[in-house]
Amino acid sequence: MKILVTGGAGYIGSVLAPLLLAEGHEVTVYDSFMYNQTPLLDVCWHPQLTVLRADVRDQDRLGGELKKADAVLALACLTGAPLCAKDPETAKAVNLEAVRFLLRCKSKSQKMVFPCTNSGYGVGQAGIHCDEDTPMRPLSLYGRLKVEIEKELLDSGECATFRFATVFGVSPRMRLDLLVNDFTYRAVNDKAVVLFEPHFKRNYLHVRDAARAFMHALTNYDRMKGRPYNVGLSEANLSKLELCEAIQKEIPDFHFVISEIGKDPDQRNYIVSNARIEATGYRTVVGLQAGLRELIKGYQILKRNQYANV
Repeated sequence: MKILVTGGAGYIGSVLAPLLLAEGHEVTVYDSFMYNQTPLLDVCWHPQLTVLRADVRDQDRLGGELKKADAVLALACLTGAPLCAKDPETAKAVNLEAVRFLLRCKSKSQKMVFPCTNSGYGVGQAGIHCDEDTPMRPLSLYGRLKVEIEKELLDSGECATFRFATVFGVSPRMRLDLLVNDFTYRAVNDKAVVLFEPHFKRNYLHVRDAARAFMHALTNYDRMKGRPYNVGLSEANLSKLELCEAIQKEIPDFHFVISEIGKDPDQRNYIVSNARIEATGYRTVVGLQAGLRELIKGYQILKRNQYANV
């Protein structure tokens, strides 16, 4: 299969592209490389890989590449609330308009998979799992743009979408601004973190399992298209306090202090059901503790806090 991966050199994409190549697909990575990192160098040898340094706002070029593809995985995105708030016009152009263009131009025979975010649930109800029928109430521009374009994709019936949990783990295009990655980095280097509103809960997902979800959707596309799927570790609906306790199991001299004053700027607080995608046969393979041990090893290599979407 010929697969176009926009944002294919990003945090998830740089894990996904080698998996697609290993399965025998022809992969075109379409990415702006805006963070000046060097992912995918280890697979440049592969004859089935094409790398294009290009912007998804260039509709002529994007449309030309789309025509060659059997499937498009639309990962290109200004990811995260801070980055979108910093540059809302670019966020709208990349996160909304470029995906809308792909939807408008793709043929019915072309597969399309889009990663949304379960941050669209905003603030859930205590003890109640958000499923795919739970109303979306995003708290940030990032969440609103994701939710808006996801609705258009689902209304078309021509795309499968993932509402990803908070992703973590080591990637060739590393990010330290994600919650688990950030807390673990602080535990390794500072041995301490201050928690605001420690009871706030989220679901988590390892980056390799996020990549595997795309592989699963391509294989099961006909029965999955037209529906959204929460994708996360079902055993990892955890509060920030519980996350710190899990990190402390791996780093005993890590200390965390709960602040009674101040608010977390990220007010998301919800737990999530992943039953729908699990019913299709998808299972995560990397647990939280294994992912934490991986990060601890990775932070023996990464010593500069330059890997963030800010």
